[in-house]
Amino acid sequence: MSQDRTSPGEPDIAGVASAFADPRRARVLMALADGRALPAGRLAQEAGVSASTISNHLTVLLNHELVAVEQQGRHRYYRLATDDVEGVLEALARLAPRTPITSLRAHSRAHAVRSARTCYRHLAGQAGVDLFQRFITAGWIAGGDGLHHPEITGDRLSSSGKGDQYRLTADGAESLMAWGVARDRLSTVRPLRYCIDWTEQAHHLAGPLGTAITDRLFERGWITRGLVPRSVNVTAEGVANLAAWLSPR
Repeated sequence: MSQDRTSPGEPDIAGVASAFADPRRARVLMALADGRALPAGRLAQEAGVSASTISNHLTVLLNHELVAVEQQGRHRYYRLATDDVEGVLEALARLAPRTPITSLRAHSRAHAVRSARTCYRHLAGQAGVDLFQRFITAGWIAGGDGLHHPEITGDRLSSSGKGDQYRLTADGAESLMAWGVARDRLSTVRPLRYCIDWTEQAHHLAGPLGTAITDRLFERGWITRGLVPRSVNVTAEGVANLAAWLSPR
């Protein structure tokens, strides 16, 4: 039997892994992990390198198809090429040990990420866990208490939840639709996806509904992007409106 030399072989895992292995490139990818497109100058700042050096790192990431680039006027903006890249970053973050905090800058970044951040483009950190608890208290989500119970579900910290206990209630679907979430995201039958928040050790809402709600929070100006990659700021308007919107009736 003749061998088909055009058929693909084994995936080159080591080759693509080498693109993630450099800490400067890792910082570039993490800076893009919230879905934004950023210019090379901003990415150079995040990576802590010069403009000429960041060009070399971006070339490596482009060659491995981990980032894509788009031209807007005189400027070039880079973003993650696919959602799969963000998935790899999340998986690596779950495996990687935590680095010690040895400076004020590192402490400030850690605090920003813990307070509120995006995780697979849904809201995480203290803000994400608090929002999930508010939904449960308001009766919009039923089926659990929002806390981490590994002995029951087998869930691990910093991972997607395995349980299927959470459901959107009829009141929750009606309220979220009135608030502007698309109807096709508001099933009261399908189980809701959740993540075990690695900083809070509790649940935050994930999946399509988590993303749709987070997008709406950005659109309304209740949350804004922070300066630290993936960090989020809850605005004064957001604090006031969330309290009113989700107050017990």
